[in-house]
Amino acid sequence: MKAEEIRPGIHWVGAVDWDLRDFHGYLTQRGSTYNAYLILDDKNVLVDTVKRPFFDEMLSRIRTVVDPSKIDYIVSNHVEMDHSGSISRMLELAPAATVITSPNGKKGLFSHFEENWDFQVVDFGDSLSIGRRTLTFVLTPMVHWPDSMVSYVPEEKLLLSNDAFGQHIATPERFDDELSLGIIVEEAAKYYANIVFPYGDQVAKALDALGGLDIQMIAPSHGVIWRTYVSKIVQMYRKWAVYESDVQAVIIYDTMWGSTQKLAHSLRKGMESEGIRVRMRNLKTTHISDVVTDVLHSKAVVIGSPTLNNSMLPTVGSFLTYLKGLRPRQRIGFAFGSYGWGGQAVKEVESMLAQLNWELPLSALNVKWIPGEKELELAERRGRELALAMRKD
Repeated sequence: MKAEEIRPGIHWVGAVDWDLRDFHGYLTQRGSTYNAYLILDDKNVLVDTVKRPFFDEMLSRIRTVVDPSKIDYIVSNHVEMDHSGSISRMLELAPAATVITSPNGKKGLFSHFEENWDFQVVDFGDSLSIGRRTLTFVLTPMVHWPDSMVSYVPEEKLLLSNDAFGQHIATPERFDDELSLGIIVEEAAKYYANIVFPYGDQVAKALDALGGLDIQMIAPSHGVIWRTYVSKIVQMYRKWAVYESDVQAVIIYDTMWGSTQKLAHSLRKGMESEGIRVRMRNLKTTHISDVVTDVLHSKAVVIGSPTLNNSMLPTVGSFLTYLKGLRPRQRIGFAFGSYGWGGQAVKEVESMLAQLNWELPLSALNVKWIPGEKELELAERRGRELALAMRKD
C-alpha cells in the first residue's frame, strides 16, 4: 500500500474502511476512510492517525516515503479514536516525536491512553515552523468535540480540517473531481446532518475564523479531499451553520394498519398542489440517519404516528429522540396520526416538536380509526395550509 501525494511533499497515508456500516448509529452504506497526512520537510509531521485496527495499513503507506522513526511531530486535531487510535503505536516507532494538540486534546488523549507523552499544547493562532512550511493551528471547539482544531499550511494553501467538511465514503479516489460530485455532496450533507447539526453556532464561528485564510485545498479526516469544489462545500457549510433550509418538506411516519399512511399521502397531495416538493419517509423502510439528512434540507418537517399502548410507535419515538439530540432549528413542524381510543401519540409528537422551538402554525391532525373521505380531504387541506405557511417566510 502506497502513500498518495496530494501536494509536493505532502502525502495521504490513511486507510479505507470498506466494511463500515454503522458509525455511532449513523448508517454508513458507502463505508468510510480514516485520513492521515504526512508532511515531509526539515521536520516530518504526521497529521492525525487512523482507527487502531487500521494501523498496519497506515504504517505501510508511511514506509513508502519515510522511515517512521524519522517522524518529528504527530498532530492530533481531534481525540476521537477513529483519528487518535493509532498514536500510541506510532510513538513506539517514533519515540522522539512530540504530540501537538489543543489544551482539551491533551486532557482527552491522557484520559484515553494514560501516557505522559511529550506534548506540545497549542492555542488559537499558534504556528510551528517545520522548514519550508509552517503549520498554523485554529481551535474549533465543539466542531464537534471540545478538543477539535484544524491545521493550516499557508505555503500550500492547504487546510487539514479534521471532521469538518468530511464524508463517509470508502473509495480508492482521493479527490472531489475524481468521483461523482452528487454522491460526495449527498454524503457531505448526511455527515453534517448526523454529526455537526447541533453545533451550527460553533461552525459559524469557525468559518469566520478561517475566512481570512487563502484555502485552495481542504483535506478532511473522512472521505475525499476538496480541491476543485472548495468554494461549494464552504458555501454549503455556511448555509447549514445558520440552519437555512430549502422550501421543501419531508413527511416522516410509521403506520400500523395503513391509516396514518393514508393521512401522510393526503398531506403530501395538498402540499404538492401548492408547488412544494415533498419527500416521504416511512420509518420502517428508511434509516433515521437518512431521514435526518432530509430534515437538514427541509423547511417543513411533518411527523406522524398511530397510538400504540397509549404512546407513539417505537420507531417514531426513536427518531424523535435522535432528532432532539441534533437540535435542528428554524423549521416548521406538524404532527399527525390515527388512533383507536386514546390518541396520545400525536400529542406526544407535537410536544417534542414544541421542545425544539419550531414554529407550529397549525394544530395537530388526529384521526380516530380509519380516515374516510372527509378526514382525507381535511389532511389535504392541512397540507395546502402548511405549504402557504412555508412560503410566508
